[in-house]
Amino acid sequence: PEDQSLIEHWQHLADLADFALAMKVTLDNLNKQSFNNFMLRIGLNKGAVLAGVIGARKPHYDIWGNTVNVASRMESTGVMGNIQVVEDCYDILKEYGFRFIRRGPIFVKGKGELLTFFMKGKDKSSCKAVLGTTALPHQVEDVS
Repeated sequence: PEDQSLIEHWQHLADLADFALAMKVTLDNLNKQSFNNFMLRIGLNKGAVLAGVIGARKPHYDIWGNTVNVASRMESTGVMGNIQVVEDCYDILKEYGFRFIRRGPIFVKGKGELLTFFMKGKDKSSCKAVLGTTALPHQVEDVS
């Protein structure tokens, strides 16, 4: 809807980012309890998708589209233990208090060079979206 604020409009993306961070915490706890070293590599993207059920004998739900392809590339070109996003997602999620480190441009098949960021966590107290106030500046630095 037109009267929906930008913060409300992108809440689902912030929820997905929260979920990705929670998966990392859960896996860390599992590793501590089981003496394992399982690691995740996560890619996030935003945009339109096409979805449907395919298959006559063994039907399953699937999604397609450029958005899905870029998210998949964010995962496959990412670094183990990190959540990688494109600049569009960074621009939105930083407004929700998520913290990032600038990875820099990477080559993405079919897309060329894309500027990417690693999501490192979330500031509980400085989230503009929740407090409706100005957040502390986000520190963004290059990863060497």
